[in-house]
Amino acid sequence: MSRTVENLSPAEIRSRVDALGEWFHNIDLNGVKTAPNHFLGDYPAVKWQYFSDAIPRDLTGRTVLDIGCNAGFYSIEMKRRGAARVLGIDEDPGYLEQARFATDVLRADIEFRQMSVYDVAALGERFDIVLFLGVLYHLRHPLLALDLIHEHVTKDLLVFQSMQRGSPEIELLANDYGFWEVEIFDRPGFPKLHFIENYYSSDDTNWWIPNRACVEAMLRSSGFTILDHPEEEVFICRRGERPATPGSGPVYPARSPVGGKR
Repeated sequence: MSRTVENLSPAEIRSRVDALGEWFHNIDLNGVKTAPNHFLGDYPAVKWQYFSDAIPRDLTGRTVLDIGCNAGFYSIEMKRRGAARVLGIDEDPGYLEQARFATDVLRADIEFRQMSVYDVAALGERFDIVLFLGVLYHLRHPLLALDLIHEHVTKDLLVFQSMQRGSPEIELLANDYGFWEVEIFDRPGFPKLHFIENYYSSDDTNWWIPNRACVEAMLRSSGFTILDHPEEEVFICRRGERPATPGSGPVYPARSPVGGKR
């Protein structure tokens, strides 16, 4: 009689976990850890503990979209809170294979699809909560991604996280500066998006790393209101209207041909 995934022994789970390659999410699969030697420790659980209380404990009846879901740690946590529907998307088929195995073992009813953040309009629906965690700095076109997330898939809340580098200061800026005003750009609290041409942390998918001022400015520019900042890199946002400034109209197509890298 064949064994179902839900009834695998710890040794069989360990064997399947190892066969699925290197895991970035350390997930507890009935006592078997998928990435017990992660360089960040028990990741992402060590980060999740600092902002888990900023997300409603009871998600009954709510829908969740997890963009860049990786092996599904956050998707699983959303389902544990009773979300009616959780959809995880990622461009990497290896991560999705890990996510499907993990959720099968844990008997979590979660859907996964292989797709790019640039193509979220193709989903044709909005979600009560959108998770966009650890993705921005892997994108060649980060502001485009935020605009598409705002315009096409966010109904209410966006939970955002990005690696940050540079100053944590926030500069109080005027709405405009004259052409000869150059000193402002050298201030630590001016929004800056650092471009990585080659590698950072031995990873060629790290493209743009913002400072804190830049994160907040990009979120506001895309139409999100920051409600909470429970962890250094995490922002809880509500979908609002994009600022009415010249050039802020719907300039992006519903589907973008531009590819991304996760």
